[in-house]
Amino acid sequence: MAHQTQVTAQASQIGKTFIFQVVMEPDGDGWHVFCPALLSRGASTWGETQEQAMAHIQEVTQMVVESLIEFGDPLPDETTPGVSVCEGPRVAISL
Repeated sequence: MAHQTQVTAQASQIGKTFIFQVVMEPDGDGWHVFCPALLSRGASTWGETQEQAMAHIQEVTQMVVESLIEFGDPLPDETTPGVSVCEGPRVAISL
């Protein structure tokens, strides 16, 4: 089940909004969710409910992006599958 999570970048990316596709799967009594574009950086988590899993992946994705910025690593861009980059702030709604 694919969803999106929105992260607003900082530093040289100020004014851009990054929208990352995430994948949510049932996992035992809960839900596993991960961001394919940032999975190699640890963007994977879980929750007891879908809502909790989505809240957790939002936090994890934000932390991964902030870490990339802090260490001067490149951020995924619009050429990365599952990533959309927009100028200015946006609001993403996942149903």
